[in-house]
Amino acid sequence: MKARVILKGLALMLSLALLGYLFHTSDLGNSVNEAWIDARVRGHGVNGALLFLLMGGVLTAIGLPRQIIAFLAGYAFSVGLGTLLGALAALLGCMLSFGYARFFGKGLLRVRLGERAGRFDRFIHDHPFSMTVLIRLLPVGSNLLTNLAAGISSIRPAYFFAASLLGYLPQTLVFALVGSGVHIAPALKLALAIGLFLISGILGVWLYRRFRHGQSLDEQIDAALDVPETLSHESAANP
Repeated sequence: MKARVILKGLALMLSLALLGYLFHTSDLGNSVNEAWIDARVRGHGVNGALLFLLMGGVLTAIGLPRQIIAFLAGYAFSVGLGTLLGALAALLGCMLSFGYARFFGKGLLRVRLGERAGRFDRFIHDHPFSMTVLIRLLPVGSNLLTNLAAGISSIRPAYFFAASLLGYLPQTLVFALVGSGVHIAPALKLALAIGLFLISGILGVWLYRRFRHGQSLDEQIDAALDVPETLSHESAANP
């Protein structure tokens, strides 16, 4: 895995932690945090949780990084509940973008994402559940593009959604920890989050190298992870 991939992930975590600190200690927190999280989510029980899920699902469906939603979930709730709600919000966004691609966008999206969907199909062909989990564990790649490509692929929705939820959990926990660290022991929680991020990223890359069997999910992902392109035209034509 290239150093810039690790640095990019760490930079995102540190920037979110800084943003959360500003929310908590400055007027920025009074105007933004209380205007949304405190006033509408935190302390509002089931209604607040449902509102957060709806907001997070819609935003991730249109391309907001799920890590930001996980951070906000950790900020609004406890680490455990924030991890659960952050993952469920990402799953809702996954379902919305997947459903759009499958039922409404096949014609247009196939022109733009046909090659990517073909790669996805070949990559998950033999083991759709476990390979989808692997994709979600990778520290690089676009969540939205993966959802759209899966929507025009042949994967069964139940496999894709269940595997996505499972694969979302590690990074959701990491960023929920960063968000919750705004309130208590920020340095300790941030250090723990960084450690978990590195472990999950390294695990994802190792699994990708170990189990891809010559298939390539995406050329840009391979380049970022420093994985050689080994998929031949023959294997691409005969998955």
